[in-house]
Amino acid sequence: MNQKYTILLVEDEENLQEALKLNLELEGYSVSCCSDGNTALKMIHQEHFDLIILDVMLPEINGIEVCESIRLQNLSLPILILSAKNSSADRVLGLKKGADDYLTKPFNLEELLLRVDNLIRKNEQLNLKKNIADFIEFGGNKIDFNALECINSNGDKIMLTKKEGMLLKLLIENKNEVVTREKILQAVWGYNVFPTTRTIDNFILNFRKYFEKDSRNPIYFHSVRGVGYKFTNS
Repeated sequence: MNQKYTILLVEDEENLQEALKLNLELEGYSVSCCSDGNTALKMIHQEHFDLIILDVMLPEINGIEVCESIRLQNLSLPILILSAKNSSADRVLGLKKGADDYLTKPFNLEELLLRVDNLIRKNEQLNLKKNIADFIEFGGNKIDFNALECINSNGDKIMLTKKEGMLLKLLIENKNEVVTREKILQAVWGYNVFPTTRTIDNFILNFRKYFEKDSRNPIYFHSVRGVGYKFTNS
């Protein structure tokens, strides 16, 4: 695979954790591990993952509760549950609480790897947005993404940094939708560098100075507290 997809493996059985980590890495994935639900939730907030493999029987918070907590925050992170419980009621509960797939132990390694690949690719397809044109206009503002050059409604010429251009394009591609901080981190800053929310806020403030008639009463660039950021242009 060209892109190194990242997986969080949450499994408290040490031997199984090591075996799965090794086999997933042999497939080209980057794998982080933990063995309890609280640590898993902290890691999900601090890093970007393309998939979480989640054991049900965990200390402190069980896997079903972890799954539910992730979904309450509207994270679209694909979740594959591993469980020794193989009744249809347990399977239905896991899927109801937000899991994308459910695999019972003991499982076939090849089947697990296929399911992992399917979930990651399915999620990638869902996240693909139709790319906007390299040149757009809104409210008298003109943006050339290839040249990273803008002419605002006052006729001022503005040169964008590469990161400004990437964030601006991401917001405009998702017009009228809230773009989460996690998605911004993944798309603009990459997988391993995580700026603070204040850094993203400063970019939004710059966009307001560049493109809004009144930066204190924005009509295009909005911060949605605790969730993310939104571009509107009705």
